[in-house]
Amino acid sequence: MNQQLQSGNATPAWVAQYFGPIIRAWHGEARLAPVFWLGGVLPSLILIALFGMAVYSGQTLAEQILLVAFALFTVWIVVSIWRCSEPAETLWQILARFLTVAWALNAIMVLLFLELDLLVVFASAAG
Repeated sequence: MNQQLQSGNATPAWVAQYFGPIIRAWHGEARLAPVFWLGGVLPSLILIALFGMAVYSGQTLAEQILLVAFALFTVWIVVSIWRCSEPAETLWQILARFLTVAWALNAIMVLLFLELDLLVVFASAAG
């Protein structure tokens, strides 16, 4: 199996090639601004739009899949922004960390209430 060393770990070459920016952000090796705006804000807006379309069209399975995707995405982006803002010395780094904590708390609450709503829909459909 063709492997390439990345950050001390054996990573398959195709993974490093296609997912390099994501891996670098996760390790805190990427620039903060692109991770925050292109990796965080833009995909969040897309996920929110897709979720809104799923709600509007009554596709509960799509809603559930998007909630799981949003939860996984949130873990990745919160960790990535936190790590990419180290050391928190400049105003933008400190602000990014503050917004990351706020994002995480908000995401937990939103995911919890949307999931509870979906569980009620699934329970009523099953009963």
